[in-house]
Amino acid sequence: MRLWSIHPRYLDPKGLVALWRESLLAQKVLMGQTRGYTHHPQLDRFKKAPDPTAAVGAYLFAIWQEAESRGYKFKKEKIINLVPTSSIKVTEGQLKYELSWLHQKVEKRAQDWLPHLVGIEIVTPHPLFIAIPGEIEPWERIES
Repeated sequence: MRLWSIHPRYLDPKGLVALWRESLLAQKVLMGQTRGYTHHPQLDRFKKAPDPTAAVGAYLFAIWQEAESRGYKFKKEKIINLVPTSSIKVTEGQLKYELSWLHQKVEKRAQDWLPHLVGIEIVTPHPLFIAIPGEIEPWERIES
């Protein structure tokens, strides 16, 4: 499961679709509707939110907005909780790591998307997140 902290606009088409599916799974996990993934480290930040289902709802909504801007037809009604929620902090080091990781994935699966990732100086976070100084998040599983 990869719940990107970077803005969904950076994701190639396959990545955006995968993020939608994985985020819907995260929503089910946070609602107690699954047995698996309940201890997945990327869910910790949502679990710590005052209202975890509102947090994942806000996360999904931004993905839906990006999909709409690209002409995709994701089903907004799959988002269970659209109550406004507060932002979640994410470190700048995490954002940089994720952009680098995405770059590696795109090099393998969608080279035509690479121009979207070139020359980014400041990585914009997903709209749910607010960037703060710091290194890679402790919940991240570093891939070599």
